[in-house]
Amino acid sequence: MFSSLLQPNFPRAALGLGQESITALALQKEGRGRFGIKQAALVELPYGLLVPDFKDRNISNQNEMLVLLEEAVTNAGLLKNKRWSVSLPSNTARTAILTLEDEPASKSEKEEVLEWKAETSFGVPSGELRVSREKISPDANGKTRYFATAVRLSVIDEYETLFERMNWQAGLVLPRAVSESKWLTNPVSDGDSLLISSQSDGFTAMLLRGTEPSVVRSVTCSENERDDEIYRLLVYYQDKFSVDSDENLLNKLLVVGKDFVPERLREITAEALGETLDILRAEDVGLNIPASNLSFDEVAAPAGIASLGFR
Repeated sequence: MFSSLLQPNFPRAALGLGQESITALALQKEGRGRFGIKQAALVELPYGLLVPDFKDRNISNQNEMLVLLEEAVTNAGLLKNKRWSVSLPSNTARTAILTLEDEPASKSEKEEVLEWKAETSFGVPSGELRVSREKISPDANGKTRYFATAVRLSVIDEYETLFERMNWQAGLVLPRAVSESKWLTNPVSDGDSLLISSQSDGFTAMLLRGTEPSVVRSVTCSENERDDEIYRLLVYYQDKFSVDSDENLLNKLLVVGKDFVPERLREITAEALGETLDILRAEDVGLNIPASNLSFDEVAAPAGIASLGFR
């Protein structure tokens, strides 16, 4: 999925921006497909300073945010670093799979169709969006598909203004869930994998077949509704992808978010799929987190995007 993002190499240091905190880190390679956190720090944000939103203002006070950004990179020992990859909050960006019903006759026509598809999917005029697209495998009927991420220009400008004031170069900027999905993109892995990533108003789910997304869902729900929504998502997967198979094709589940209860999620998978799925840990996906106050939930996104710099 990340093939078009890997030239040239991107920074091996990354920022993870969220509603509650900023995480700054740098990675080191520890073997084939394995990484360790070399330097890292987390700084908590005051309530209301960063409110992730796709359409409206995200940062209420640029100067205060700048101070806390500098504190995070200083505490991580990365103040002199000028090149960063950045993971944005999931609510700030949107993702979708754009499918072409018919193959356009020309390149210009294809661009027009994809712009229209993006407007329809993201609910904002294309002129107000920054859209990144990656061509993925055709669907079951052979139709051309693209995995797309979108950020509103007025919103991304808030973040880029901060980076410019720090004299930083942001080499790669991705939504949180896309950054986290890196830990599931193993080209030699069998079966399907599912990421469930929490956000302030629900969760984002990304189903991957091999290295590519096959289903992307952003679900808005209350905490009390979340278990039912995850159950419905798993039943949908079972009906759509495993109905003609004697085996459950989904064999890897990565859950990111402090408010998830692993034991309850295992119960939900058993109810929906007929078997219990183990939830992957940091060591299962190739990330070594040294003994510290940091958790996988806090570093999964920035570490995922930083690891792309080693390709």
